[in-house]
Amino acid sequence: MITNQILQSTIDGLESITRVSFCVCSMDGMILASNLEGAEGMEGMMTDFGESAADSQTINGCHFFKVFDDHQLQYILLARGDDDKAFMAGKIAVFQIQSLLTAYKERYDKDNFIKNLLMDNLLMGDIYSKAKKLRIETAARRVVFVIETQSEKDISALETMRSLFSTKARDFITAVDDRSIILVKELKSNENYDDLEKTARVIIDMLNTEAMTKAKVAYGTIVGELKEISRSYKEAQMASDVGEIFYDSQDVIGYSNLGIGRLIYQLPVPLCRMFIKEVFDGKSPDDFDEETIVTINKFFENNLNVSETSRQLYIHRNTLVYRLDKLQKSTGLDLRTFSDAITFQIALMVVKYMKYMESEGI
Repeated sequence: MITNQILQSTIDGLESITRVSFCVCSMDGMILASNLEGAEGMEGMMTDFGESAADSQTINGCHFFKVFDDHQLQYILLARGDDDKAFMAGKIAVFQIQSLLTAYKERYDKDNFIKNLLMDNLLMGDIYSKAKKLRIETAARRVVFVIETQSEKDISALETMRSLFSTKARDFITAVDDRSIILVKELKSNENYDDLEKTARVIIDMLNTEAMTKAKVAYGTIVGELKEISRSYKEAQMASDVGEIFYDSQDVIGYSNLGIGRLIYQLPVPLCRMFIKEVFDGKSPDDFDEETIVTINKFFENNLNVSETSRQLYIHRNTLVYRLDKLQKSTGLDLRTFSDAITFQIALMVVKYMKYMESEGI
């Protein structure tokens, strides 16, 4: 259904063109939009006209019109004046509102279609038949973005996204829950994953400046068929979840960049506990003191480079070697060797994953 704000904007625009005032009300006489003085006292006339058999009528110096959508009465429209000019302006207004109803209904139908497509709620035959009816291209390069906002039901963020992409008829904006906004974007033949990263950055900047909200963006892989959109959506969802666990400092994450985090995310928790028990002999990285944790993280950031790590930590090289030796004695892992460093890094990520699963009650 058209919002009252859209109705008001429509009749205001028509008044500026035709110099005729209008009022739009519901079937029970409630005024929804108006720039017509004295309309508040005409509710009874509107209701009586709505119940009559006439499609248009002149009452008390106003032309009354009925606005139908698929033969269903939707609105009653008043146009100030009882002459031909007011009648013509009223007919134009009726046509404009009916066109808006058709456009919004088509948008609603497309929105439902895309939602069902994302959720795998359509049979293969239905996908192509409904896409044809809605004039949606089936063979096109597309990708799904999942935009997570800070607050639930962020209407301003949704409207900002629609203003950014709704001008492109082949892109679709929808929402499947209270926190996520979904963008199904059609791509040109020369667009690649670097372009997806740039698009994600534009989204974040726009939401930050226009909607005044921080957001994180995840995206799936590029698909070439309409039926594969659900796969790109699931990948984007996984990228969002994995990013929250392992890459929480990043506000943009792509499914193809998840690395080993994607594998860990799919491991059963009992197997993770077994792995941690084997690596740390019943201990946990939580048992390490803050100095050790900082040292480990900085050592990994500098690709196991002892000299650079000690420089950034403002400690002597021998002090760093002492800390690494101490860690080796307690864990049996020497972070200066590639294989032990990989094992330790995976173990730290597994612990993060286990904590996340516990917080989710899984």
